[in-house]
Amino acid sequence: MTPRNGSEDVRRQLSEVPEQPGVYLWKDAEGTVLYVGKAKALRRRMTQYVGGHDERVMVPEMMSRVASFDYVVTSSEVDALILENNLIKEHRPRYNVDYRDDKSYPYIAITASDPFPGIKFTRERRRAGTRYFGPYTDARAARATIDVVRRIHPICRCDCVEWKRVTAHDGQPTGKPCFDFHVGKGPGPCVGAITRQEYALTVARVEAFLEGRRAEVERELEGAMQEASADLDYERAARFRNRLEAVRSVLERQRIVSRTALDLDAIGIHREETIAAAHVVHVREGRVMGSSEFILDQGLDVSDAEIIDGFILRYYDAATHVPREVLTEVAPPEADALAEWLARLRGHAVRLAVPLRGEKRRLLEFATTNARHALARYKFRTRYDEQRVNQALLELESALALPAPPLRIECYDISTLHGRFSVGSMVVFEAGRSDPAGYRRFRIRAETPESNDFLMMREVLERRFLREAREGKRFARRPDLLIVDGGKPQLTAAMQALAEIGVEGVPVAALAKREEELFVPEWDEPVVLPAGSASLYLVKRVRDEAHRFAITYHRELRDKAMTASVLDEIPGVGPGRRSALIKAFGSVRRLRAASPEQIAQVKGIPKGLASDIVDFLAAEEIAGAPASTHEAGGPGRTTPGG
Repeated sequence: MTPRNGSEDVRRQLSEVPEQPGVYLWKDAEGTVLYVGKAKALRRRMTQYVGGHDERVMVPEMMSRVASFDYVVTSSEVDALILENNLIKEHRPRYNVDYRDDKSYPYIAITASDPFPGIKFTRERRRAGTRYFGPYTDARAARATIDVVRRIHPICRCDCVEWKRVTAHDGQPTGKPCFDFHVGKGPGPCVGAITRQEYALTVARVEAFLEGRRAEVERELEGAMQEASADLDYERAARFRNRLEAVRSVLERQRIVSRTALDLDAIGIHREETIAAAHVVHVREGRVMGSSEFILDQGLDVSDAEIIDGFILRYYDAATHVPREVLTEVAPPEADALAEWLARLRGHAVRLAVPLRGEKRRLLEFATTNARHALARYKFRTRYDEQRVNQALLELESALALPAPPLRIECYDISTLHGRFSVGSMVVFEAGRSDPAGYRRFRIRAETPESNDFLMMREVLERRFLREAREGKRFARRPDLLIVDGGKPQLTAAMQALAEIGVEGVPVAALAKREEELFVPEWDEPVVLPAGSASLYLVKRVRDEAHRFAITYHRELRDKAMTASVLDEIPGVGPGRRSALIKAFGSVRRLRAASPEQIAQVKGIPKGLASDIVDFLAAEEIAGAPASTHEAGGPGRTTPGG
């Protein structure tokens, strides 16, 4: 369905969309698919996009590009989910989550339809009559697994010349033994050393091992060894013993996470800017069998739930084993439909869970930690940060009409509590990276009855630039771009302060929080950086760092003042002892939680006074004295500039 006149036609033709399950495709003017989504009720879901009821950050920008749409009605939510996955793989829309690299992942395959099935490493997984295990994200791990399997259960390799001849002759022996048979790794169908029935049992054990049922394999081998020993067939018993030792060696290397036979995958996600990493920990029979990691192109500003949803669709569509339980940090949207789809793949029920405590929670945290490391390795390997920084600086130069890329960016923020404990912060980013050595913090000297962010910002800028003039290198060189936190009023205050102290030629911008708009002097309209752009991520990171640095200093001053005011009321605590207590505990809350013995360990505090301090603070807390209110944050709020 292609509307004639852009967005207005999109709105009108939505009335023709049915309230049935299905998949929708938003397209631009050239017909390129921008986004593929699924819905329980198509019209209701699509109307949320055009009506502004979808609060995801990506939606306004995406809808500004939408010129048409298509939709496909399905018989159920699960069918919609399957179709959505296929369409995402076909069109690779820029606003959907997808694998960042489009490489094919390796599998271990068993040619089940052959007379004597062989095992191989492969990257294809669609050949009829072949059973696949994987995907593996590490080709070396897949090859090593094949070596372990063949040491435990001798099975033919698909690249063995004699095996190929046996297969070509419908399983008839060639009479010529292969090298693997000589060294004990091959079962010998080439010389008729094994029947098809015996070989089929070996294949079944290999499949059980690759599925993670390794304790079952261990029990079978132990039983076979004992049976051979009872029959006085010690040579055969020795072969089973060697295989059993190999299985136990593998099991010992696999970490036990539960005494129960857990069968689950824990999916950890770590995201940064426009990419994310997923790390999947595989637990079979209560043991960590291994893990897989993937780099994702997370689309533009999609939610964590959508990342999880998209990854589960792509991963289990390719995976050869679906566990009984899948653990995630957040519940995916349409979780019931997703669980039903997974159950279809597995053959029985699959549970999607968000664990909050216990061993499953620890397992999920382990997966998330490894996802963070996986993304760090990817960024280092591809020089991702360097490329993004260069892109961000060039985008800012163009968007703000700067004379050059802003290699040095300074950002300022104010934090205050109704004019009390007011502080300012200055953070520095050099070449797109934070430079903590250049950070400065200011305790506001101006006394104001209420919060006056404009006056405070003016004081901070005056002290920064006047000190630069007086002391030279203390503040290093001037910024290529100066950012203040706030909107037009903060921009006006900054420009007035710079004009009064005679600072010229410094580009200034104010970043408003609500819409992430940049206000620039003499421009009537704010600059809106594209959602998902490197430049937007950079200025938000700079602004957030300035806010963090300001509020940390503000809380430090407030806590010290509140602690000192309470301690001044305790008999026997003078300035020296008060300073020692503040240094030791840092806040009234920590001091109140301390025992007399812990307080008495502070230099200059005798045991009797320590008991008096505990009694005083306990009585003061029960009475609800003002100090308790201060400890909770006091009246009012802590506000950043703007």
